Amino acid sequence: MITGDSSHVKQINRALILGEIIGHGSISRTDLAKVTGLNKSTLSVQAADLLAEVLIIETYKEHNNPGRKPIFLSLNETAGYALGIDLDGKKMTFVLTNLQGVPVSSQLIEFETHNYHEIFRLLVEQIRHYKKRCELAPHGLIGVAIGVHGIVDNSELICYLPYHQWHNRDLKQDLKDATGLNIFVENNANLSAFSEIVFMHHQSEHLFSLSFNSGIGLGMMVHGEVLKGYNGFAGEIGHMIIIPDGKVCSCGNTGCWEQYASEVSLTSSIARMKKKEKVSLQEIEHWIQVSDPVAIAALEKYMNYIATGLNNIINLFNPEIMILNNRLLTIYPNALPLLLSKLSSSISQPCKLLLSELGEKACVMGACALVIKNFLGVSKLSLSNNRS
Repeated sequence: MITGDSSHVKQINRALILGEIIGHGSISRTDLAKVTGLNKSTLSVQAADLLAEVLIIETYKEHNNPGRKPIFLSLNETAGYALGIDLDGKKMTFVLTNLQGVPVSSQLIEFETHNYHEIFRLLVEQIRHYKKRCELAPHGLIGVAIGVHGIVDNSELICYLPYHQWHNRDLKQDLKDATGLNIFVENNANLSAFSEIVFMHHQSEHLFSLSFNSGIGLGMMVHGEVLKGYNGFAGEIGHMIIIPDGKVCSCGNTGCWEQYASEVSLTSSIARMKKKEKVSLQEIEHWIQVSDPVAIAALEKYMNYIATGLNNIINLFNPEIMILNNRLLTIYPNALPLLLSKLSSSISQPCKLLLSELGEKACVMGACALVIKNFLGVSKLSLSNNRS
């Protein structure tokens, strides 16, 4: 039984009601009382408060029965807006969504600098622009979440951002001071995993999401929470050593998984064999279609390296679902069946292996969802995947 002071209990009831309204899309007060177990008096007071805050609205549905039309409660999706930012290398992706997680605008900005203060000024400029744009909404811009491709601790301090060589940067507090908004900073792989739960796999209790880019990141969702480890550093799976005394990694070790199974590792490998400065995914796709022997040989080796890492993860964590966010696998024919054929072990069961449908938007959509979840105060957030 939940106990506590009246304000705490009220907050719990509020979160419960909002969660059910969002989950159902629209629901009558009678049905809401049934699914929450709250009495009509408590429900009436909470609903009145939420209506006064313009967070929910009343709607009528057509019905052919005599009598009063039933009144349904729905989330007011335009009561406020969430801003998600994916800070990835030399580009920033901005997505603004309503409270249902439906994108209303997106923007890509490229830049050349590694300097923290210059990138910070660019972020402030854009956030202020979106804040002004949302000022007519009852709750305006409700918050901003930024996904970074680096190590973020439990206090949301950026401990290390490899691409820009940032160390111990408190971007969260700096942006909060500059904009006056609620700011969240999170590792991109964690946000990608969160977005898979929120938008795609609502019922999963044990979902892992692997992001393959310049490195490899692992986001782990267990019973609705991100598994971060003691300091918040869990998920740096790209630095799992798969080949002792192998290729030198930027982390200081040798033989790390990301040196063999990241997208950059494959494109670099094929470029060397083709004696080119670099190759694109489009070129690789063409070489797959014409069965180019150099590209096919590199891809076969690449798939073996991916399978090696996946086997280790499955044996260590026994996940229910593993989502692979990897553009190369989307252009490689029968990639999933091939990987599954390599995931054989007498001591574990292969998990459900899927390619991400959110793709490159997974991180930024997870950022928007994180803002919405914290603003509404709900314990679990499930949003419609067909809208995202």
